[in-house]
Amino acid sequence: MTRAFAPGSVAFVGAGPGAADLITLRGAERLRNADVVLFDALADPALRALAPNARWIDVGKRVVRLKGGDPSVFGRLEEELAALAAAGIECEVVPGVTAALAAAASTRRPLTRRGDGRSVALTTAVTRDGKLGAGRHADTEVFYMAGKQLAALARKLVEAGWPATTPALVVSRAGWPDELASEHSVASLAEATLLHSGRPTVVTIGVGAEPIAAGARRARLVAESVAAEEARAAP
Repeated sequence: MTRAFAPGSVAFVGAGPGAADLITLRGAERLRNADVVLFDALADPALRALAPNARWIDVGKRVVRLKGGDPSVFGRLEEELAALAAAGIECEVVPGVTAALAAAASTRRPLTRRGDGRSVALTTAVTRDGKLGAGRHADTEVFYMAGKQLAALARKLVEAGWPATTPALVVSRAGWPDELASEHSVASLAEATLLHSGRPTVVTIGVGAEPIAAGARRARLVAESVAAEEARAAP
């Protein structure tokens, strides 16, 4: 059941990764009923049409609190929830489309694949102290905020155990009309630096970065191998 937007409360709304029409119906309804909207730099200005009578306050990257993407994915939501709880202010969180999902949808590369694409990790490439980090935690790993350090990210990925030939997909401004996507391997990831320079970027590594044709061919080979094993094991 959808809760009413109580007066004197705060709704954290995921604006989606780009274009205004990627916001959820509930998010749009919260905007229509808002008196004040605090928005960040990644929210589409066209969303103002949903709340023309509200006071809109630009809070940059640092009431409806309109956050780009999904509030719970690298949106620093915990600090704001804690502050509201400390002040005794009621709040809710309305989910949105995060950039990893928008990139997967627009490039038609599902993050999960039947057989060997069973796990997905969403990872911030840069830690709180500014260091670049990369591991191998899932069949598909999506790195946020890595656009300025693609060459270094490639080295970290190899150190973490990803083969140099692993497929890599770089998408900047996912969900926007001027979205750019480029295909690489881990070894050639640095080649994407100039193309995506200065743009919010997500990097998909592993199974979810493969084109569907390649993934289907690999899945067929796996199925044939399993069938052959079962045939050999049959009495």
